[in-house]
Amino acid sequence: MAHWLLKSEPSSWSWDQQVEAGATGTFWNGVRNHSAKLNLMAMKKGEKGFFYHSNEDKAVVGIVEIIKTYYPDHTDESGKFGMVDVKAVKALKKPVTLAEIKAEPRLKDMVLVNNSRLSVQPVSDEEWRVVLEMAGEKA
Repeated sequence: MAHWLLKSEPSSWSWDQQVEAGATGTFWNGVRNHSAKLNLMAMKKGEKGFFYHSNEDKAVVGIVEIIKTYYPDHTDESGKFGMVDVKAVKALKKPVTLAEIKAEPRLKDMVLVNNSRLSVQPVSDEEWRVVLEMAGEKA
């Protein structure tokens, strides 16, 4: 199973709002980048992703699960982009900031470090384990 990182500005959609969506989850829409689109298209039901607060907090704050695979994004007038549905799994014991991730040598190749603007990105198994370790979680 693959792992992912999904970025959201807390002022637009926060971790707390994701949690409030409950077990039915919500759609992850608004992606308008072709690389991010390809990542959404690659997601499989049951895979996990980090929920990342961008801009304001710049930290991994929780874990989500993909509950519905790629389908058309109803907010995209061009018809070129799609979305997936996600549900909150758990908040991290300790948020892991971008600064902490950049300072961790084992994460030097992480997409977040090298292409921090990409809104949906893959996370390797090792990166997943390291970030969870940094958050005080078990992999």
